[in-house]
Amino acid sequence: MADFLLVHGAAHGAWCWRDVIPELADLGHRAHAIDLPGHGEDSTPYQDVTLDLYADAILDALDRPMIVVGHSMAGYPITLAAERKPLNFQRLIYLCAYVPHPGLSLAEMRMRAPSQPLLPAIRMTEDRKGWTADPAMIRDLFYHDCPEATLEYATPKLCIQATQPTSAPVKTGKNYESIPRYYIKCRDDRTIPPEYQSEMTKDWPEANVSTMDCSHSPFFADPAGLAKRLDQIAKT
Repeated sequence: MADFLLVHGAAHGAWCWRDVIPELADLGHRAHAIDLPGHGEDSTPYQDVTLDLYADAILDALDRPMIVVGHSMAGYPITLAAERKPLNFQRLIYLCAYVPHPGLSLAEMRMRAPSQPLLPAIRMTEDRKGWTADPAMIRDLFYHDCPEATLEYATPKLCIQATQPTSAPVKTGKNYESIPRYYIKCRDDRTIPPEYQSEMTKDWPEANVSTMDCSHSPFFADPAGLAKRLDQIAKT
């Protein structure tokens, strides 16, 4: 049995792991999903949210050795948390997520991708400290291959995404490098281009990178398949 900590991506919350947690339980694992500051049931104003607060929330949730899964934007805070205090990190799993590049913020990394599918959907708040996604584009960006009810379930729960966490780089060293790292690419991802996911992992051991045939939201598109993939990584 393994313990998983599931960390959501931009504008999402712990709610997005709804279907994965029971699938992991059926495979004999325990899983806990958290709301990062400003997301889900956490009431932190988006104007006060920082990448440091994200990392602190992850570390606070690690009360025992766990496998930490970060989706999309969460690649940055799970990396920062692991560098700060690697003790309870058994493995890091990047689920179609950004892997920090030295000296680059997430926003800067995103602009290096071969295409920008998310950019046309971004609607900035008046204070420029947060953004939301155009409701008319949400399905095609995030959930195009998910069950029909997904859009109705997820859309009201999407929150304002603070900009500060995506504007800060993450510096890594020996602590981060000491933790085994795995990447799950999504072949039909319409948010982070699949070819860019391949670029971010081009120097990784082949055995540590796998691919799912789904969208940017495998937790809805194929929760059973995702749980099996996580189970396989846990058993390595």
